[in-house]
Amino acid sequence: MVNGNLIANEWVEGSMTVADVNPSDLSDVVGEFAVADEAQVDDAIAAAAAAAPGWAATTPAERFAVLERVGLELESRAPELGKQLSREEGKPRAEGVGEVLRASHLFRFFAGEALRIPGEHLRSVRPGVDVDVVREPLGVVGVITPWNFPIAIPAWKIAPALAYGCTVVFKPAELVPASAWSLVDICVRAGLPAGALNLLVGPGRVIGERLLHDPRVSGVTFTGSQVVGARVAGALAARFGKYQLEMGGKNPLVVLDDADLEIAVDCAVQGAFFQTGQRCTASSRLIVTDGIHDRFVDAVVERMRTLRVGHALAGDTDIGPVVSADQLEQDLDYLSVGRDEGADLVHGGARLERETDGYFLEPALFVSTSNEMRVNREEIFGPIATVVRAADADQALALANDTEFGLSAGVCTTSLAHAARFRDQLQAGIVTVNLPTAGVDFHVPFGGTKGSSSGSREQGRYAVEFFTTVKTAYVRP
Repeated sequence: MVNGNLIANEWVEGSMTVADVNPSDLSDVVGEFAVADEAQVDDAIAAAAAAAPGWAATTPAERFAVLERVGLELESRAPELGKQLSREEGKPRAEGVGEVLRASHLFRFFAGEALRIPGEHLRSVRPGVDVDVVREPLGVVGVITPWNFPIAIPAWKIAPALAYGCTVVFKPAELVPASAWSLVDICVRAGLPAGALNLLVGPGRVIGERLLHDPRVSGVTFTGSQVVGARVAGALAARFGKYQLEMGGKNPLVVLDDADLEIAVDCAVQGAFFQTGQRCTASSRLIVTDGIHDRFVDAVVERMRTLRVGHALAGDTDIGPVVSADQLEQDLDYLSVGRDEGADLVHGGARLERETDGYFLEPALFVSTSNEMRVNREEIFGPIATVVRAADADQALALANDTEFGLSAGVCTTSLAHAARFRDQLQAGIVTVNLPTAGVDFHVPFGGTKGSSSGSREQGRYAVEFFTTVKTAYVRP
């Protein structure tokens, strides 16, 4: 059976198909999915444009009801959908189930936000005139999502788009179409009118490019690489469209001399290696001051030896496979780059054999690295972390901020003074103290600074900034 694309609430076949293969077991095909062609992209945009006025005119209560139903079904089916997610993406089953529950929370949160769309009623400076400041839906929104969170990231884009009255053309990553298909199926059955949400599986050069350049698409929200993000920004800016970009990070976790060693190790190992390091908020740079450096490295290596790398659905797996052959090759290339640059690989980095044929990689730790090395400048997006030694807190802060990225950053310390200083001076959109750099709540804003993000924040009440436009109305009764 081939799973089709959704256009105007009709499942349609594509010109070809793509196989969704389990990275834990290459003999396991999760499903076959239709690939959209250019004509279908145009049809989906037309369907979203036709549905936009009607969906924008629905009441907040109607939008609340649809999104609430989506959230409730995601919650009830979390074990099933979490298993499917882990089969196609490779994260351990518990993390797959947790991600589905997060998507449920996102839809239910934005169901509530549909009832709380902000506005203002003011008195004008002119006598007898009132002023209403209202928010209106942006219109048709293109949603382009990556493979590492195949249901949570689509949820945190699609849920607010629908809550604020926008219609959507959704392009998921080709590696993970099953989670996207299930999410869209749930949304449609929850009561969305034809065209409010459309699903297109296929390459960015076909779907993404048409979304960027079609004037009927008012804005594009994108999560992915800096290279593609720059193209998104350029195309939308050229036609005065709106864009929202999340483009990754090279996130530092600073460990100061006064840190609680056990907490610091937990933060480092969880942040750097869990979910196979395939998180834009992963702690890929561990910046450690002299007084604790050696003890910290020894403790991290000891903890790494206990991590079980295996099939995503196995009950004892801590870390699943890398998502694809291409990503595995990239990780192995960076291991070679680190060695060639003079870094010392103190643990891991081996391609692992398991009972099933999959993309298993042992988490790796480099020490004796400098901030100028490529392994400390470029986002690897795998289970590879580096340790950079710092003389003191001042140098550690400078090293942490010495990057073109600015998504997430953390510090481990027992000093309130250090905690306050690093909270204020770390150049990142997300700062953690004695917590992993990875892991964020669904009800607060998400986004970075510098080369990590552009446009308004995602998630929480701040999502309204992207998905709406502001109108100021002057009224003389």
